Amino acid sequence: MSVLTGPAPWKIRDRTLSWGSRTYLMGVLNVTPDSFSDGGQFDTLERAVAQARHLVHHGTDILDIGGQSTRPGAGSVSREEELNRVIPVINAIRADEDDLLAQAIISVDTTRSSVARAAVRAGADIVNDISAGTYDKGMLSTVADLGVPIVIMHLRGTPATMQQYTDYHDLVGEIYDFLHHQIEDAIAVGVKPSKIAVDPGLGFAKTYGQNLELLRQLNRFRGLDRPLLVGPSRKSFIGHILDQPDPQQRVWGTAAACCAAIAGGADILRVHDGAEMH
Repeated sequence: MSVLTGPAPWKIRDRTLSWGSRTYLMGVLNVTPDSFSDGGQFDTLERAVAQARHLVHHGTDILDIGGQSTRPGAGSVSREEELNRVIPVINAIRADEDDLLAQAIISVDTTRSSVARAAVRAGADIVNDISAGTYDKGMLSTVADLGVPIVIMHLRGTPATMQQYTDYHDLVGEIYDFLHHQIEDAIAVGVKPSKIAVDPGLGFAKTYGQNLELLRQLNRFRGLDRPLLVGPSRKSFIGHILDQPDPQQRVWGTAAACCAAIAGGADILRVHDGAEMH
């Protein structure tokens, strides 16, 4: 009789992420001028590194560095622009004299295999792909080649169009099936099963009510037997509940959503306000 032991731990740098022992915090570091809640705040090297330092010294386990906004309605940036935003920040963190910062676990938030490869070469440890490898057909094989973990997320369309694609017959079932299919695709090209995490994609091609439904039914994704990442931070469904149009004023609404995600079995929470969530 086999016993389900849950997903295998991730050993990264000098740390072990033991799924089920506690919930880990992934701190958002958007080095973009146009992200929905912090666009332009950290788009210089100095400000980005200062924010990374703040996050790791206040309980953040993983830094998630992204150079392309994925807010609803966002357009795309060129590969060169994305590289120019992301790689210098990774280089600066790895070269920092602050040991805690220099040894931080870094995730790169990208849908491009070339950016993923350059980021890992510069010192990133994890690839976080909101498209689950569907935008760039070379992503999954690139991740397999690099030997790093990947987070695959559910969305429909692109950030520019995704809110037009919110019709589901079976919300949780369709998201589950998509993630299961992408897990199988990743394994087929050589990604180790133990190196795949899943994210149901709160706020990505989901309505207000659908986001709440996902939070209520998160535990269904445990059936995928993968670490579960949830990213509720500052999102518009929280603003809807709070009647709060300013994303930066949604900190404690985010905390409540994080509590709901933990109750549903989230292994990683992707958050902007690392100190407060910690």
